[in-house]
Amino acid sequence: MKKILLLSAYRSDSHASWANWLRQNLVADWRVLELPGRYFRWRIRGNPLSWLGELPALLDGWQPDRILATSMVDITTIKGLNPALASVPVSYYFHENQFAYPLGEGQHSSVDPLMVQLYGALAADECLFNSDYNRHTFLEGVDALLKKLPDCKPDSLAQRLAAKCSLLPVPVKPVAEGQKTAGLIVWNHRWEYDKKPELFLQLLQLLEQQQFDFSLALLGPRADKTPSALQAIRQQFSARIIADGMVSRAEYEQLLGRAQFVVSTAIHEFQGLSVQEAVTAGAIPVLPDDLCYREQYADLYRYQSGDMQAAAGRLLELSGSVNRIGLQAAFRDAGDGWQQWLLMRQ
Repeated sequence: MKKILLLSAYRSDSHASWANWLRQNLVADWRVLELPGRYFRWRIRGNPLSWLGELPALLDGWQPDRILATSMVDITTIKGLNPALASVPVSYYFHENQFAYPLGEGQHSSVDPLMVQLYGALAADECLFNSDYNRHTFLEGVDALLKKLPDCKPDSLAQRLAAKCSLLPVPVKPVAEGQKTAGLIVWNHRWEYDKKPELFLQLLQLLEQQQFDFSLALLGPRADKTPSALQAIRQQFSARIIADGMVSRAEYEQLLGRAQFVVSTAIHEFQGLSVQEAVTAGAIPVLPDDLCYREQYADLYRYQSGDMQAAAGRLLELSGSVNRIGLQAAFRDAGDGWQQWLLMRQ
């Protein structure tokens, strides 16, 4: 049986879903180290310190055949600190890449996260990406970074990396379609700056102005401090809200099954698992013409990014239809892709 060391330095929702699926569906001798999904800058630079005692203890009497590490993991330092891992092949998994991650208000630009991922990609035997958008923005970002560096830098680095990059999405758990509630819009994203909930508020205001009869399921993780956009939505649309907050998995799937629409206003999305889950349940996607969505959904389901007039028009245009699009093969068959990945590395 293949012995795999899984290193995930930031256990956020999508990373957790991926790690859980692998252990439940791929037959291997898994040993897993994970860190909580908070304090991003510390996690991406500090994970070798966080695991300084735990990793040698895990390796005592057990030697992996392969390391599967997320791109949050400083794998070059991990190998340097743990000589037993020096010759173990590495599959480096990109849920995201820092070259294309938007800065939030008050955040400062830093080259450190970029270098962790660049050195990790160079040290890895293969680089796996959850979407083609993630892959090409990473390679474009590497090129852009090297152009800014003053001297003593390698030529054609992105091309060198491209040769070992491939697409392998996070598997999506299909959700059963239920009895649809006409006009039910689900928001099942984080309530954070990169998902632009203030644009979602604008969209709802426009729909109300156009006298569209809708209801809302406001799902997705949120910080302890209520975002201003969510406060405004609660105040202005309280009579339309049928769900608000984290719910059980069963309730979540039931709401997705009832939803007519799933809406995104994001400025950052590398795979869009929440939208994909809703689409499997028959929700009609209304999405920015940007990010990973371009490779996943037809023009009919996309609007000009940031233009809420266009988003409202698209939603109204689709209000008389039903979702029969399904997921594209690369995402629908991601589980088979991971099974093949394990088989080819036996």
